[in-house]
Amino acid sequence: MKSHIFAITISALLISGCANTGANYRPIIDSKHVDLNRYEADLQECQHYAEQKGGAGEKALIGAGAGAVLGGVLAAVGNGDKGSASRVGGVMGAVSGATSGDQGQRAIIKRCLIGRGYRVLD
Repeated sequence: MKSHIFAITISALLISGCANTGANYRPIIDSKHVDLNRYEADLQECQHYAEQKGGAGEKALIGAGAGAVLGGVLAAVGNGDKGSASRVGGVMGAVSGATSGDQGQRAIIKRCLIGRGYRVLD
């Protein structure tokens, strides 16, 4: 059982390490009539706000744990291989968690910049 937890944790760390952190996101803005020096300062402040929300790494680890538990429970109910189900559930949970954390941070940056009057295109 300990080897399953280790494998899931390593998978989550590898996945989260490959993901771009959402707090470093630089959206595309309409830069017409924009003071780019002021924009850079605003962007850094917005990125700082985004750092306060759990990012890809943190959410990947949480997702891995939840996925592993759910996979093990479902395997137990269906008389399946608990180890394999836990590993698959853990990896899928890590991917889902990393994506969720990254998207959440990107959304904060976009809303922050829009609130400061920028036209965010993507």
